[in-house]
Amino acid sequence: MAQKDGGTELGYVKTGDKLGAKAIAGAPAAGGGVVVEVREKKGMLRAAIPTMPFPLAVICLFLNTFIPGLGTFISAFTVLCGARSELTTQRGLCCVFWLNVAAALIQILTAVIMVGWIMSIFWGMDMVILASYRDQGPPQDV
Repeated sequence: MAQKDGGTELGYVKTGDKLGAKAIAGAPAAGGGVVVEVREKKGMLRAAIPTMPFPLAVICLFLNTFIPGLGTFISAFTVLCGARSELTTQRGLCCVFWLNVAAALIQILTAVIMVGWIMSIFWGMDMVILASYRDQGPPQDV
């Protein structure tokens, strides 16, 4: 049940409602809403970011913050040491390595006009986010 209150919509769920453990995308839910699945489409460079151990990802973020591109350059070598990315199975280790080196060079060369520095910080944040998902484990079906 939804109720308008001063231009904002408030949603309420009855305590008697029992939501199912699994829902089919696009199927009506118990509360009358529709369950929608959202997937982010990543570009080739963004999909090449390796999933590293959390402490290493934090170090790369720190390096990217103060020396743009350095953390991304180091993360490229983690691909050769066993870190995986979304592109590893499709493109192979060499391609993923060179894509990360290219991203580091883009960050270094465009740091003068601040674009590379900002890109470098966001790249490091993505590394930390991927590392936190790695340490958490795969999502569990309830």
